[in-house]
Amino acid sequence: MDIEVQELKAKMERGDSFLLLDVREPYEREEFNIGGEFIPMGMFPRAAEHLEDHQNDEVIVYCRSGRRSATVQYMLQQAGFSNVRNLEGGVLAWIDAFGR
Repeated sequence: MDIEVQELKAKMERGDSFLLLDVREPYEREEFNIGGEFIPMGMFPRAAEHLEDHQNDEVIVYCRSGRRSATVQYMLQQAGFSNVRNLEGGVLAWIDAFGR
């Protein structure tokens, strides 16, 4: 199941409990990010082991446009994560909706 930027922003403002995961490259994160734990896509699936404590938590994955994060979403689901959501449109959609 995916999540739209408006829903993610509302969850952040409410202080909901979830793991936000940025899977972009370091230079992209330096340019702009919405927070969360930073694990570039190239670090998967090795990094999934580091996230095992979150297997039953809501995990929201984002990248620039939503494509890489969809791939990571699939990898995490295959590793047994039960509630992984992809940010639709990624950072581009966030910037379109809310600016930098």
